[in-house]
Amino acid sequence: MVVEFRRRTLLPLDDLLGHLREALPQLTRSALHRCLIRHGISKRPNQQQNKNQRGQFEPTEMGYLHIDSCELRLEEGKQHMFLAIDRVTKFTHVAFFDAPTKQNGAAFLEEVVAVYPYTIHTVLTDNGIAFTEQARYRNGPTNRLVGHVFDRVCRQHGIKHKLTKPYHPWTNGQAERMNRTVKDATIKSFHYPDFDALKAHVRAFITAYNFAKHLKALRWRTPFKTICDAWIKTPDRFKLQPHHLIPGPYT
Repeated sequence: MVVEFRRRTLLPLDDLLGHLREALPQLTRSALHRCLIRHGISKRPNQQQNKNQRGQFEPTEMGYLHIDSCELRLEEGKQHMFLAIDRVTKFTHVAFFDAPTKQNGAAFLEEVVAVYPYTIHTVLTDNGIAFTEQARYRNGPTNRLVGHVFDRVCRQHGIKHKLTKPYHPWTNGQAERMNRTVKDATIKSFHYPDFDALKAHVRAFITAYNFAKHLKALRWRTPFKTICDAWIKTPDRFKLQPHHLIPGPYT
């Protein structure tokens, strides 16, 4: 079972142990490692030899979201997926739009504010047109007077908007990494007859990630379990009970 699970999922050692500990509570990390070596599958395909030695994020509270967008292509055309992931709880939300425009960026932020059950205090984005004005126009009279529509939505909800440094995409690495994870699990692995099928699969993947994926960064809890634990400890930070997030039979 262990060997087949590793070959099908290609999970790292610690993630593999986290998923198998419920079925095999006696399994230890060293025993699992020896098993993988014995079967010649201790190293994953395309495993990075030199890991990126970037510094860790400063400690923060839940409600700090990384937001990004990416392009999904099929034979019939392309769609843009906007993605938000909480730095602390790892809870993720996605939405699909025809283009990464200012209006779509603002609409996605409104959707995010409605979906997350707790207060959002900060969002981090890149310098794309959906999130901010181009650098040459930021100090212009129109931007100073009216501002970007994404920033107006931030002010409306009391959210601080931070931008990554130009040519420093790793600053928003959580969102970019999640974009890659979604692509690897969907469009890079399967063929879809149309965008409806692709969107349905992406949403199913995000639901499984939020409610069933045990993450090492969360001490082997799911993002949803992390939110529920926070609700018990600090209910004043929540707008509503998080159990409304549980998908129903018609979701």
